[in-house]
Amino acid sequence: MKIPKISKTFCPYCKTQTEYSLTVAKKRDRGTLKAGSLARLTARGRGKAGFGNHGSKSRKAISAFKRTGAKTSKKSDYRLKCSVCKKMQVKSSKVRSRKFIIETQN
Repeated sequence: MKIPKISKTFCPYCKTQTEYSLTVAKKRDRGTLKAGSLARLTARGRGKAGFGNHGSKSRKAISAFKRTGAKTSKKSDYRLKCSVCKKMQVKSSKVRSRKFIIETQN
């Protein structure tokens, strides 16, 4: 995905459209345990839920189904720096892409 280095965007701090310079931000991990996992973990601690399925169903080894539905690309975050007030905004791209190229104007 190609995106220009300098573009005009609305700045919420200046309250006008200003020129922004763009840099790619490192994508952060938003936490290891999600809400469902935390609920399951607390239920196990209280003795309400256990491990395994108690022999009711059997299934293949984890290696057989582990990578199903895995994504090959990421949504990248990018930083926009205002040329007037020098404030930054972090925005995420709406589209998944393998490569993220910032184009400089000639």
